[in-house]
Amino acid sequence: MTAKDTLSIFGGARDALSDWLDHIRALDGASANTITAYQTDLTGFLAFMAGHLGGSAGRGGLARVSLSDMRAWMAHERGRGVGARSLARSLSAVKSFYRWLSERDDFDASAVLSTRSPKFTKKLPRPLVPDAAKAVIETAGMQSKHGWVGARDIAVATLLYGCGLRISEALGLTCADAPLPDALRIKGKGGKERVVPVLPAARDAVETYRRLCPHPETPDTPLFRGVRGGALGPRMVQKVMEQVRLQLGLPATATPHAMRHSFATHLLAAGGDLRAIQELLGHASLSTTQAYTTVDTSRLMEVYRSAHPRA
Repeated sequence: MTAKDTLSIFGGARDALSDWLDHIRALDGASANTITAYQTDLTGFLAFMAGHLGGSAGRGGLARVSLSDMRAWMAHERGRGVGARSLARSLSAVKSFYRWLSERDDFDASAVLSTRSPKFTKKLPRPLVPDAAKAVIETAGMQSKHGWVGARDIAVATLLYGCGLRISEALGLTCADAPLPDALRIKGKGGKERVVPVLPAARDAVETYRRLCPHPETPDTPLFRGVRGGALGPRMVQKVMEQVRLQLGLPATATPHAMRHSFATHLLAAGGDLRAIQELLGHASLSTTQAYTTVDTSRLMEVYRSAHPRA
């Protein structure tokens, strides 16, 4: 059964899903990637329920979903190989949708909202050690035969590590943002704005790239360009990191996002305040930032066990 078939079977569910996505896009400022993920999760859920409930039509069918129906959906997802973490994310999307829909249609959604999320071990950030992070930046500039492309890759890596930017945030910069000021205003996940200090090394790296870049600049054009002049995509940044990782013998966890993890972990290790790091990273919740304290403690225990004579 295709997603299109599913939504036609559920009749009004198609409009409800569309309205909900418009709602979170407008009011919550959800990113395009988040919207796509939610749409995929809800479409899969509706596809299962259409078959499980025998094609119950309309929004009324959604209102009658029971706890046993929810358990059947979760068992089906696990049976087709969906991991606990991914299933928890899908369940969260379903609950958000039902919370909104139950208020709109005035029905009791407690069966869906009380469904327990599967337990899973939260992955800790995997930062690089400071020397490795510096080596990544230096080696990134050696991956292309074009000098300006190498300068671009150095600039992007420097922004990820030096400013703690996400890939999407770095690649979302336009020529209007250059030359980079002392403090950069970044719009992150959920439209949340934060102010990030710009290190002189990051500003210099971007200016070196701009001097060498052969493509013309206008205020609206992306700051970072591909070889043909279009916007640089995240996949190319990941590809450069894969090449660097192989050359330096780094583990598979050495991704572009690991540079952002390294930014936070190294600040914390140097005595940075957790609240300040939360603001720099743009985390909505302090609990997300607290993962870095676990990383730092884990590293400390490793050193203790390997070096202390009584360990």
